[in-house]
Amino acid sequence: MNKIWFLMVIGSISCLIWTDPANVLDSMINASTEAFNLSIELCAVYAVWLGFLELVEESGLGEKLAHALHPVIKKLFNIQDSQTEKMIALNISANMLGLGNAATPMGIEAMKRLDDGSGVATPAMIMLIVLNATSIQLLPTTIIGLRSAAGSNNPSDIIIPTLIATFFTCLLGILLTKTIEKLKNKLKRNKK
Repeated sequence: MNKIWFLMVIGSISCLIWTDPANVLDSMINASTEAFNLSIELCAVYAVWLGFLELVEESGLGEKLAHALHPVIKKLFNIQDSQTEKMIALNISANMLGLGNAATPMGIEAMKRLDDGSGVATPAMIMLIVLNATSIQLLPTTIIGLRSAAGSNNPSDIIIPTLIATFFTCLLGILLTKTIEKLKNKLKRNKK
C-alpha cells in the first residue's frame, strides 16, 4: 500500500510540475495547511460525537438494540450458537450507532465463529459482510463531522436521507444475498 501511495504522490507532483511548475511548492504548502486545518476541525467534531456515543454505550442502549435485533439475526444467519448471535447483534448495533471502531472486534470474533474451516465463505459470513457494508446508519457521525468541518450550516440534516438510503441498500443487500444463496443451493441440487 505504501508503494501505491508513493506512486500517487510522485504522479501528482509530476503532473503539477508539468502543468504549472511555478506553483508546485505553493500548492503543496497550501494543501498541507488545509489538511491540517481539516484534521483539527474533525478532532473537535469527533470529540463531541464520541462523547455522545460513549453515553449511548454506557446507558446500555447498544445492548438493548442488540437484544431487539436477536430475532432478525436468528432468521438471517440461521445459526444455533448463542455467543455468535450475540457477537453479530453487538456488531450490527454498534454499526447502526456509528461506533465503527467498537463494531470491528465483535465482527472479527463473529466471523471467526462463523468460519467452518473449509476456506470458503459460508452464507452466514457473506451475510455478515453485506450487513457491515450496507449497515443502516441511525447516527452517521463521520458524514456529520465532515459536513461540520466543511462549514455546513446544519451538518446533521443528513440524518434522515442517510437513514432512508442505508435502509434501502441494506434491504437490497439482504435480498440479493438470500437470492444468490438460493440459486447456488438450487444449482448444487441440480448437479446431483
